[in-house]
Amino acid sequence: MFNLFKNIIFVLFISVYSANANEVVNVYTSRHYESDKDLYKEFEDITGIKVNYISGKGKALFERIKSEGKNSPADVFITVDASNLWKVESEGYFQEIKSKKIRKSLDKRFIGPNSKWVGLAKRYRIIVHNQNVKAEELEGINYEDLSGEKWKQRIVIRSSSNIYNQSLIASMIHHNGVSYMKKWLPQFKGNFARKPQGNDRAQVMAVANGEGDIAIVNSYYLGIMLSGSSGKKQLDAAKKVKVVFPNQKNRGVHVNISGAGILKHSKNYDNAVKFIEFLLEEKVQKHIVNNTYEYPIVDGVDPHPLIKELGTNIVEDRIKVKRLGKLNKRAVKLMDTSGWR
Repeated sequence: MFNLFKNIIFVLFISVYSANANEVVNVYTSRHYESDKDLYKEFEDITGIKVNYISGKGKALFERIKSEGKNSPADVFITVDASNLWKVESEGYFQEIKSKKIRKSLDKRFIGPNSKWVGLAKRYRIIVHNQNVKAEELEGINYEDLSGEKWKQRIVIRSSSNIYNQSLIASMIHHNGVSYMKKWLPQFKGNFARKPQGNDRAQVMAVANGEGDIAIVNSYYLGIMLSGSSGKKQLDAAKKVKVVFPNQKNRGVHVNISGAGILKHSKNYDNAVKFIEFLLEEKVQKHIVNNTYEYPIVDGVDPHPLIKELGTNIVEDRIKVKRLGKLNKRAVKLMDTSGWR
């Protein structure tokens, strides 16, 4: 009888294992971190579910999803910035993620409308500055202060086509209103030290080299530079600048996300849910932040030591990130009108 019982258990185990061995989740991702591949492998080892992935630029991947239509093999789309996630959702390409586990682990502000997408990690849009900036100039500084006359020809920043800048302006529209931003943006643009150009790391380099005194950049870029993985030139530049977290006496620093959603034509829905749940587990969040220098999106996980050294007990903007997507078009229009290119 005992041997019969053992045989039954063995058959059941093999059946489950075999089923999982034939299961997949297909991921399209615009995250460009090699370390994410380690997570995919770990998910495979734990669940037996094979992760097939295609990486590329977010816009190109979304166009691919649209062109593939019902025949798309993609189950999960991972991209950066809440505005991009909102766009995919608003065009009807995401479906509801039914998971109590996810809803329990995430703050509601990082969950999209009708639970159709969720955040995976956070990014702060911070100010970096060089030694030309006096301490009193930075005391209690807000994003709103950067339109002031004292910052004339001192600010370097990316172009208005950059989604990170668009989301920052969207958040400022939310907090200050359209009329205020119509006046603020031309004054802010008038304080640029040079024509907007380059990526966030280029702004850090420019500040370090004295081409401008301050820049607005995503926190994780500075972490990458400080890690030394981008080479000595970028490491030296990152060491020359200092960090300020704006709006600490009121609403808090601007927060954006990288995130994921399950596509409406997913053929492996249950596996897709398991995959996203996995990415929000504490040990996985630790892996993410220790390799990408983003901030964890779940409580109880510390950021990478290099990021933690930039500041602790940071006050975050509590805006629901879906608002960044909803206000994106208005932000872009106001930025264009101001002459910010």
